[in-house]
Amino acid sequence: MSSVEEEISAYCKKLRLSHAFAERAMSTGETANQEYLLELLKKEVEMRAAGRIQKFMNAAGFPQHYRPDQYHTEEIDFPAGITFQSLLDLDFYESGKNVIMYGGTGTGKTMLSILIGMSACQKGIPVRFYRTTELVNLFAEAKERGRLSVFTAKLNKAKILILDEFGYVPYDRIGSELLYDYLSSIHEQKPVILNTNLEFSQWVNILYDERMTAALIGRLTHHVELILFPGGNNRLRESSINEMMTRTARRQEVHNG
Repeated sequence: MSSVEEEISAYCKKLRLSHAFAERAMSTGETANQEYLLELLKKEVEMRAAGRIQKFMNAAGFPQHYRPDQYHTEEIDFPAGITFQSLLDLDFYESGKNVIMYGGTGTGKTMLSILIGMSACQKGIPVRFYRTTELVNLFAEAKERGRLSVFTAKLNKAKILILDEFGYVPYDRIGSELLYDYLSSIHEQKPVILNTNLEFSQWVNILYDERMTAALIGRLTHHVELILFPGGNNRLRESSINEMMTRTARRQEVHNG
């Protein structure tokens, strides 16, 4: 089998064309015809791949699209081993870690999370982006209409969940409980990217229940990359999150050791 025939066979498999079609394609006697067919198959594969990426982009719900070269990282405090590029490369996804971005309003958390989500879509990984208030309300509405399982099944199609503006306003109590239930159900199954301007010690003010809040924080920080944004570093180090992250790190060291 010639190299052209091998490529035709490979593209036929990618396009899930029948074995008979592949045989007929390779049996044509003219090399020029085979090369023309090969180009058609290549373009079809490229078009399908581009269409799939666009489908993921549309389904993700990003409020805007950005380019990586539009983003400035000079003042962001990345943890050891984490860079802007490693986030776009989805290293956290491969290692099964959540990402929590902490800092004041307008410091770049939303834009960075969108860029990460867009990178995932381009790699064929489905993503869902929500302002947290919106998702809480959707959970509450689905529950009220008896369609919670349908909504959850739709949400489960995403392999990365992005929650933006967590903690900007108090949430509906029922919706908060449903959000907690869902995040608990996907714990260690899919990564969550969460953007917040609240210290962990203040989360109870929007989630109402101390026990539920503590449990949610524990799950989200079990395996996490914490990224600090300008204006929040000192407050964060002085808050209860620092102690909690230290305990989490120590547990991981004991577990890994």
